[in-house]
Amino acid sequence: MARKQIAIIGGGPAGLMAGEVLSLSGHQVTVYDSMPTVARKFLLAGKSGLNITHSEDYARFANRFGPASERLRPALDAFTPNDIRAWAAGLGTETFTGSSGRVFPKVMKASPLLRAWLGRLEAQGVKVLTRHRWSGFAEGGFAFKTPEGRTIIRCDAALLALGGASYPRLGSDAGWITWLRDGGVDISDFQPANCGFDVAWSAVFAERFAGVPLKAVTATSDAGTFPGEFVISRHGIEGSLVYAHAASLRDRLASDGNAALVVDLAPGRTEERLSRDLARQDMKASLSNRLRKGAGIEGVKTALLRELVPPATLTDPEGLSRLIKALPIPLVRPRPITEAISSAGGIRWSGVDDGYMLKALPSVFVAGEMIDWEAPTGGYLLTACFATGRAAAKGIEAWLQR
Repeated sequence: MARKQIAIIGGGPAGLMAGEVLSLSGHQVTVYDSMPTVARKFLLAGKSGLNITHSEDYARFANRFGPASERLRPALDAFTPNDIRAWAAGLGTETFTGSSGRVFPKVMKASPLLRAWLGRLEAQGVKVLTRHRWSGFAEGGFAFKTPEGRTIIRCDAALLALGGASYPRLGSDAGWITWLRDGGVDISDFQPANCGFDVAWSAVFAERFAGVPLKAVTATSDAGTFPGEFVISRHGIEGSLVYAHAASLRDRLASDGNAALVVDLAPGRTEERLSRDLARQDMKASLSNRLRKGAGIEGVKTALLRELVPPATLTDPEGLSRLIKALPIPLVRPRPITEAISSAGGIRWSGVDDGYMLKALPSVFVAGEMIDWEAPTGGYLLTACFATGRAAAKGIEAWLQR
């Protein structure tokens, strides 16, 4: 294939992966990023241990992307979690599987992997230009705001990998929506994903328990029932167990105007046992003592029952045991998208062909969180970004050949 000029706009995992694939084919690839350095969200995610992918059964893994699972499947099949581990190993980063099934680099950091990756890209001839913010289409090319002023670049093909609308301070601010909509691209409004929720706590409860984790519980929503833990915040609830239910809770709030996360505060005990053991307690004793002795509940769990359960039910062993096993936490709204780990919405799949090219804008391809898909935390988000970046690169190669 003749050597072509390819612009990749967005230097996150999807864009860099596309750059790696395309440069291996001999094309001249330039990556443009608005920030002073590339992959800033990737680095932020790696501060507490980069969760690079997940080790669960692949058939189950590939269905973690909700309605988009079928459309994403070819890209995921071509770059599976095992392929990602092999790719990381090729960059000198060995991985291990944690107790949750999540896969991490042994060094528990993102920076060594990124440095090695950027070194490989440089060796393959990929040029990276930072502080280049895309500002729309102009004169048959792409306009950028740079420290030296406005510039226009023209290329044989371009990949947009600009992220969604979460973490705008790291570059994913969805500023590209207007230009693509003007170009005829159908885009679904962005919504927060993997996010916390507001709860109308009393001032006393919020003041005392903000930041306190609720451990060893299970939580239920339309998404199912999962064990784990989450954190009480001043505004409501957040944390990994909440994020696992975030999509279903967000959609329920949107459709019905109300939603609740139903929490089992004592997963190891049956409702019948709790009712029997609570009935044996001296009703003259304090609620804290009765719950501690009869249900093994104390601390923030006791406070949560005081906060949400009617006073009359707190003295009714049968009614109290029922709520210990299924306590609804009523939600007000999702937290703002700027606080969310990721976003739902974006470019609708109907406007993207099988090679990840925009049907309304020939020669312009897309990858990563710009497209309308979402996934839980746990390595799924990053895996799909890698996979769609690679798939878009293959799509560009095929289109250039045609």
